[in-house]
Amino acid sequence: MGKTVELYYESAYITEFDAKVLSCSEREDGKFEAVFDKTAFFPEQGGQTSDVGSLTSSDGETYEVSYTGIRKVSGTDEDEIYHVLDKCIEAGAGVHGKIDWEHRFSNMQQHTGEHIFSGIVNSKFGYDNVGFHLSDTEVTMDYNGALSTEDIKEIEKRVNEAIWKNISVIASFPSEEELKDIPYRSKKELTGAIRIVNIEGYDSCACCAPHVEKTGEIGLLKVVGVRNYKGGVRVNILCGKRALEFLSVEHEILSQLAADFTTSFDNVLSSVSKLKDDNAALKADLFTEREKLLGYELSEIDKGLKNVFLFKDAGTDTNLMRKTVNLLAEEHDGFCGVFAGDSECGFRYIVASGKAGDDARSVAGLLREKLGAKGGGSNQMVQGSISGATQEDIAECCNNL
Repeated sequence: MGKTVELYYESAYITEFDAKVLSCSEREDGKFEAVFDKTAFFPEQGGQTSDVGSLTSSDGETYEVSYTGIRKVSGTDEDEIYHVLDKCIEAGAGVHGKIDWEHRFSNMQQHTGEHIFSGIVNSKFGYDNVGFHLSDTEVTMDYNGALSTEDIKEIEKRVNEAIWKNISVIASFPSEEELKDIPYRSKKELTGAIRIVNIEGYDSCACCAPHVEKTGEIGLLKVVGVRNYKGGVRVNILCGKRALEFLSVEHEILSQLAADFTTSFDNVLSSVSKLKDDNAALKADLFTEREKLLGYELSEIDKGLKNVFLFKDAGTDTNLMRKTVNLLAEEHDGFCGVFAGDSECGFRYIVASGKAGDDARSVAGLLREKLGAKGGGSNQMVQGSISGATQEDIAECCNNL
């Protein structure tokens, strides 16, 4: 079987092509894998998702190409590019392929933007890109060193400056002799024909994927996430249309917040901060008032009771539940507990051992046995949740203690 001609290396802008089917076989999932003598479909590799699209046979039958992959031919060192189709196509048939250009171009924008970003990180900080993932929804790069918030802002600015300069992106297969004089980035040792993607002044990297011809085609790059990862940092970016869509959504959110607060965009953060402070103050006041009410409620409970169990609404604060249980346990010999919730949403519970020092875990065990409750704790205090039970069910269970 001959090697498939990789048309995407001739030009990343080839969107349609004619080919012959070399083989087609059915998979276990009912789909089919076809190999052609040539293809413009880029297979998944190097951390990037594959091209998708469609085929039309000479008799007018259409086929969906949902995935393109690459694998070793059994018993050889040769690679084989296969296309996942929704229907079987006969070997020897002629086909006209058409890639999904919007999907391809989006990947080209993301990948070229990543090269510029990683090139700047490498030249300025000396860090390597040790992980790369480009899917239909996200782009992540992992670097083996820390980057501060200010570092990220500066790199993002420089990447966009490179985009605005509209620099040529040149992909080539240098000879072994030429490679000796070309410094380039690579995640691993490479052998055989090595494809170098060069963006003058910013990056030179071994890469197999399609790229834009000019950096201006990237449009813009936006960093949308940064977090510490495996001793280094993981950076999420979006480029081109994806970046525009992301910023459009953020703009809509900001516009709505500005309208809700009746303020300008630049005052939204201070308005939100003030709202948080006001909310915290109100919660503190509410907790204080509830503590007062709690004092009145507990003073009405007969101190001679051995076990005391109270039922509260679902919104009862957990800290207040715990404080209630502790106060009851100081006054009563048996078990003291609070159940917060209702039969529809379920109940949260906290139960403590009173002055007699009985093991509170026996209560958790009984609730688990009779009502399927979840939870546990120590001999002094247990807590958990109950679903599918009514207040009456719980009260009846507790009456058996």
